[in-house]
Amino acid sequence: MDRVVAAPVAGGDFAADVAAFAAYWRGNPGKQAGRDARYAFLRRHARALYDKLTDNRRKFVRIERLAYEAPNLVPGLVPTKAEVDGESGKRQADKDGVEIDQGILFNQFLADPECGRHLVHAMLLPREESAEALAKFRRDGKLDLGTARVERHGKAAVLLLSNKRFLNAEDNFTQTATEIGADVCILDPDSQVAVLRGDVVPEGKYAGRRVFNAGINLTHIYYGKIPFLWFLIRDMGFVNKMFRGLARSDVSPDEVSGDSIEKLWIAAVETFAIGGGCQILLATDFNIAASDAYMTLPARKEGIIPAMANLRMARFTGDRIARQAIMYERRIDCDSDAGRLVCDEIVPPQEMDGAIERVIEHLTTSGSVGAIGNRRALRLAAEPFDLFRQYAALYAREQALCHFSPALISNLEKFWNAQSRKA
Repeated sequence: MDRVVAAPVAGGDFAADVAAFAAYWRGNPGKQAGRDARYAFLRRHARALYDKLTDNRRKFVRIERLAYEAPNLVPGLVPTKAEVDGESGKRQADKDGVEIDQGILFNQFLADPECGRHLVHAMLLPREESAEALAKFRRDGKLDLGTARVERHGKAAVLLLSNKRFLNAEDNFTQTATEIGADVCILDPDSQVAVLRGDVVPEGKYAGRRVFNAGINLTHIYYGKIPFLWFLIRDMGFVNKMFRGLARSDVSPDEVSGDSIEKLWIAAVETFAIGGGCQILLATDFNIAASDAYMTLPARKEGIIPAMANLRMARFTGDRIARQAIMYERRIDCDSDAGRLVCDEIVPPQEMDGAIERVIEHLTTSGSVGAIGNRRALRLAAEPFDLFRQYAALYAREQALCHFSPALISNLEKFWNAQSRKA
């Protein structure tokens, strides 16, 4: 009979515990036992590890770097990049789920108030690529990032979601472009507000129409092309930057003692805002919707957490409608009583361009200083910085478990017919 090796007990010595736990994980104790040991290690040493990775929080390190630098310091704690890359060519159903351990890592980092605030701050900083992109945009008045584009329209910088083959859905190929585009819109000194809109879809059922956002690319999930970190990077990066603005490296981004670089965001919802598209509408300042557009949060049919919607949607619709949308896939027509709780103005589809211009003019006539001050005050009352951090900690853990659950694959095959779609 094989001898069962007991997991180490975490003590106060970081180096000694690294050696003991690394040896334990090398012995392949089994998935659940290994994960229990990871929690035990991190509950004692999350802050010490985070401080070593960030030079005692003097450096800001994004999630995608932290995830792959951590195993260099604590072997076996989380998968190496080579281990994750080795799984990347597999369908989601065939993966071993090693990325769940990344969810545990970021759950514990974010659960610690000091480390968590620092990590949220890091993800709110402009990306390194954004300075060059901004210079190009200011020179040319437009910026083509492939799956996202930025255009100048009078007082507004307009970010266009442009993943046309997949109805402007979000995936691993759109993520960097979309976040850089948001950075550029917020940093652009020549515009007063930012607009988010879907690009025109050239082919298929919706040919010639603008589609706001089809949510996460479910086909890519099914074929294993969406890594777990995608979820955290999106919602602590692109979406949170729309909601909280861009952070400065030398000042806290919280509303009470800090500062941020912000613009009001207008969303123009045409055709539909599915899943992630609906989530975005809960982070913007003013939503204009075409009268034939609708919103859904099909989390039950997907088997994943709809990002920050569980934190934000009830503030708009009340608890019961939020639960119906999230847990019972209720469709909400924009031009309905429930839809008007999220959408500020409903217009005929052919009048969208004029409505955007009118709203831009209305929001900018009184100056941006008061508007941003009110935005910060409203945000502090509804979702203070630390509340977001706590929610993100829970989200990191729960989304990791959902992303590698057999139920996810079953749902995609049952409701999405994913097995017959081309990646």
